[in-house]
Amino acid sequence: MAGVIEDIRTRLTLKEYAVDNTHSTNFPGSHVGYDDALNLKNFKKNFKVDIIRLCDEFLEFDMVGIDAAIVNAFRRILISEVPTMAIEKVFVNNNTSIIQDEVLAHRLGLIPIYADPRLFEYVSEGDMNGTPSDTIVFELKIRCSKNPNADTTDPDDLYINHKVYSRHLKWIPIGNQADLFKEGDIRPVDDDILIAKLRPGQKLDLRMHCIKGIGKDHIKFSPVATASYRLLPEITLLKPVYGEQAHRLQTCFSPGVI
Repeated sequence: MAGVIEDIRTRLTLKEYAVDNTHSTNFPGSHVGYDDALNLKNFKKNFKVDIIRLCDEFLEFDMVGIDAAIVNAFRRILISEVPTMAIEKVFVNNNTSIIQDEVLAHRLGLIPIYADPRLFEYVSEGDMNGTPSDTIVFELKIRCSKNPNADTTDPDDLYINHKVYSRHLKWIPIGNQADLFKEGDIRPVDDDILIAKLRPGQKLDLRMHCIKGIGKDHIKFSPVATASYRLLPEITLLKPVYGEQAHRLQTCFSPGVI
């Protein structure tokens, strides 16, 4: 009986037609003889984080000794509560491309900005102009022209500046920002995000204001493209498996699981 209760407390069981033990048990009286009440001292003792993979654009880690409900809370916090900087206002001085101003502004707002949000304040309510402490200014000035030396019909050779990328955004320091940040500290995260396509004579002249925000206000402020979690698998073979069946079973799982 004790073993059954232990499995209910610590294991989520995937069966052929159902998933068992999906409910949380970290509250008093959940099981007779067990005190599963959330205790901060025990939580600090048992909880640990192991970094599995870390790079500029990806982070994978294991959270050990924690209930799945709390893990999901961390996931939701990553998506909606961690602040970042994003383009909030776009001042259009000239736009002769085929993209409407509001569509262009929306696309610019979704470009991830490389800037440390801890160094900026939230914009005060009613502040329309922004200050060096809460606003980052970008400028985009580009004009498409025909390449007089082109001898093909390939647009990449035929036209100059016909593709507008995120790398064309130029950071304009305001106030004392030039003293606080060096070149490269503030920029788009990726420089190859396509913003628009132009043809000879068409041009863009824009000025953009970036502010600090969180994903709960708008998804453009979310620091992650996605955040997900999965439970650590524990596979129990009920009988020996040999030969071709063993190989087929192994291919059903990620490398190293079996």
